[in-house]
Amino acid sequence: MHLLRTQPGGFVSDDNIADLGQTPAELVILCSGDSSLALLAEAAQQLPDDYPSLRLANPMQVQNHASVDLYVDQVLQHAKVILLSLHGGIGYWRYGIEQLMQLAERGVTLILVPGDDRPDPELSALSTVPAEQAERLWHFLRQGGRHNALQLFNCLAGQWLGRAYPWGEPQALPRTAIYHPVHASPQLSDWQAQWQPDFPVAALLFYRSHLQAANTGFVDVFCQRLQAAGINPLPIAVVSLKEPGCLAVVQDLLDEVDAGVILNTTGFAQSSPEAPHVRPFRRNIPVIQAICAQDNEPGWRDSEQGLGPRDLAMHIALPELDGRIISRPISFKDLAWRSERSQSDVVCYRAQPERMDFVAQLARRWVELARVPNPHKRIALILANYPTRDGRIGNGVGLDTPAAALNILRALKQQGYPLDGELPASGTALIQALLGGVSNDLESLDLRPCHQSLGLDEYAEQFRALPHANQQAVLARWGRPENDPMFRDGRLMIAGLRFGLTFVGIQPARGYQVDASAVYHDPDLVPPHGYLAFYFWLRHTYGAHAVVHVGKHGNLEWLPGKGVGLSDECWPDALLGPLPNVYPFIVNDPGEGAQAKRRTQAVIIDHLMPPLTRAETYGPLRDLELLADEYYEAQLLDPRRARELQRDILKLVRETHIDRELELDEQLDSDADAAIWLPRLDTYLCDLKESQIRDGLHIFGESPTGRLRIDTLLALLRIPRGDGRGAQSSVLRALSKAFDLGFDPLDCALAEPWTARRPAPLSAVSDALWRT
Repeated sequence: MHLLRTQPGGFVSDDNIADLGQTPAELVILCSGDSSLALLAEAAQQLPDDYPSLRLANPMQVQNHASVDLYVDQVLQHAKVILLSLHGGIGYWRYGIEQLMQLAERGVTLILVPGDDRPDPELSALSTVPAEQAERLWHFLRQGGRHNALQLFNCLAGQWLGRAYPWGEPQALPRTAIYHPVHASPQLSDWQAQWQPDFPVAALLFYRSHLQAANTGFVDVFCQRLQAAGINPLPIAVVSLKEPGCLAVVQDLLDEVDAGVILNTTGFAQSSPEAPHVRPFRRNIPVIQAICAQDNEPGWRDSEQGLGPRDLAMHIALPELDGRIISRPISFKDLAWRSERSQSDVVCYRAQPERMDFVAQLARRWVELARVPNPHKRIALILANYPTRDGRIGNGVGLDTPAAALNILRALKQQGYPLDGELPASGTALIQALLGGVSNDLESLDLRPCHQSLGLDEYAEQFRALPHANQQAVLARWGRPENDPMFRDGRLMIAGLRFGLTFVGIQPARGYQVDASAVYHDPDLVPPHGYLAFYFWLRHTYGAHAVVHVGKHGNLEWLPGKGVGLSDECWPDALLGPLPNVYPFIVNDPGEGAQAKRRTQAVIIDHLMPPLTRAETYGPLRDLELLADEYYEAQLLDPRRARELQRDILKLVRETHIDRELELDEQLDSDADAAIWLPRLDTYLCDLKESQIRDGLHIFGESPTGRLRIDTLLALLRIPRGDGRGAQSSVLRALSKAFDLGFDPLDCALAEPWTARRPAPLSAVSDALWRT
C-alpha cells in the first residue's frame, strides 16, 4: 500500500491509503455531498476568529479500512463533536461508522443525519444527542443557503462546544427555482427577454444544492453552449424530481414555455417499480441525461472505463429506468479554492465545453426530428451483417430483420416520409435488392454496381476532422484509404439502397482479412476506412436526421473507446456523432441493449422475443410418453399388462440411450426397480414436454397470431410476475384456484397420477390421461 494525498474529485483506490492532510480540530463535519461542503466552507469564512477549530471532509474520500484508521488517528479521535451527513445509509460507509461509534463510547458527541431529504431512522438512531436536536441540524443542511449554514455553525458551537453564539431555527427555501446568472431573484421573463424567437426551448434541470453553494459556473457555460447551438435555455434548480411539489412546478414551466427537450443533470430515477407505466413527465418530449461526473477530468480521460461506479449507478443505470437518453459528461469535479480554516479543498463542477457542445447538438437534432415535416426527413435504416457474408445480411437475434425493416419502411411511407415508388414485396425481396449492389462480400465486390459513394477529397476532409490519435490509429492499422477494399475509381463505396430520400444500408465490416467472429467485439480493433466512409456519408453527404439500427445487434456500439461517458476520441462518438439513434432490440437482453444506449445514445425500442411454444414430445420420446400413459392406466385395471409395459418401456429407454440421461444402472431390473426408474423417466418426459422453445422469428410491428399467440401468452403468464399478486399472478395457479383443484401446478411432482376431482370443463378439452 502507498500513502496518497487525495485530489479534488479523485478517489484513492482500495490498495492505497488516502491522506486528507488535516490536523486535529474540536469540530469535524463530514458530508458525502461536495456541494454541502462547498457551502459550509464559504460560510466558515464569516465565522468569528474565536470560533472553535473546524475541519470539513468528504467521507467518500476515505473508503478503505486503512484510510479510515489513518483519519481517525490524525483527526477524528481528537474531536469533541463529529457531524456526519451521509447519502445512501450506513452501508455506504459502514467501517467508518463503526469507528465513530467507538469514539462515541469514549465521550465524543456524535451526530449522524441523512445526506438527502429522506429520513434514515437506522442512521439517525446512532446519534448521541436527542433526536430533535439531530433533526434540526439535518434541516439546516437540507434547506441550504448561507444563512442556514451560519446558523448550523452557531448551533453546534452553542449546544456542544461551550460558546454563546445566538442561532435561529432552519429557514425553508424554495424547493424549485428558475436560475439566472445575472438576476438574484429571476423570473421567467428575464430569460424570455434573451431568447431567440425561432429557437426551441430546452429545460436544463439541476440540483438546488448547486445554486445554494454558488456552484453554478458549469450551468452558466452550458447555457452559453446551448444558445450557440440554436437553443433557448431555461435552467431550473430542483431539490428532487421525486418530490411531487418540485415536479409539478417543472411540469407547469415546461408547458408554459412549450419546451422541446429536457436536459436533466439530476441523478437516480423518477419512476417506481410500483407504477412502471407512469411517465416521468407528462410532456411528450425527449429527456436527455447530461452527466455531471463525480470524478475529475484527468481521471476520466485516463480511464478505459470512462466514468466510475458511482456515476454509472446515479447518472446512467438508474436514469435508464426512466427511458432517458444517455449522453455524455458535461462537467467534472475540480478544485475551486482551498479553505485554510477547514483544511479542505472546496470542489466545484468544472464545465467541459466540447462535451457540452455534443449534448447541445444531440438535443438540437432531437428537436429538429420533431419539427421537420415528415416529407423532408431523411431516415437511414442500418442492417447488421455478421459474419460478413451475404447470407447473413440483416441477421438480428430472434428477429426476422428483413421483414422488420420492410415493416418500418411501410410505416414511414404511411406517415408521409419520403419513400418513392413501390417497396419490395417481402423481406426476401428487400435483401435481393440490396444484393444488387455492393456488400461486404469481398469475393463479389468488384462485380457489383455501387449506388452511392464518397469522393476521396470529401473523405479526406472528414478524416482530418477526427482527433489526431484516431487518424494515426487508422493509418497504422489499415494504411491509406486507397488500399481499402471499398475504394473504387477515386471513391469509397457505400453499401445500400435509397427508396426516395430514405436509405437502407448494410453496416460495414469491422475489418478485412480477419476472423470476423473474433473481432466483432474486439475492444482494440479500429475500424477501416470503408467503415468510416459509411458513417461520414450518412452524416455529412446524405444528411440523416436519424438512424435506425435494426435488430440485435450491430457493431458500432462495440468499437474501441470508453465503456461509459465517451470522449471525442471514442470511436462510436467520432463516427455517429450526436445523431438520434433508434434501435429495435430484443426485449430479453437488456445487458447488450445497454451497450448501445450508453455508447451510441440509442433509444431502445423493445420488441418481443420469437413466439414461444411448448417443446412437446416427438418420435421415440412421444412413444415413451404413450407407453407410460398406458402403463399407469394398466396398473389399475390389468397388473399383468402393466408388468409387460414396464419391460417394453425400459427396452425403449435403453435403445434411445435415455438411460444415460437418467443415470440408470445397466443392471437395473424392469420389475424390481420400477419404483426407481419409472418416476424418474416420467418426470424427465414432463420436463421436456413443458419446456418453452422458440417457434419461428418475431417480425417487428406484428403480433403473433393463432396458436402462436396463445402459446406465447401462456409462456409469459404461466409464472408469476412482479409481486405475484392479482393481475401479476400465475395464470396456471389462477385456473387451479378457479376450478378448486387443490394443488399448486408450479410446485408439484410432475407426472403423478391424478386422483382429485375432474371438472367437466377441463375434461371437455381433452380425453387424454389425467396427470399432474
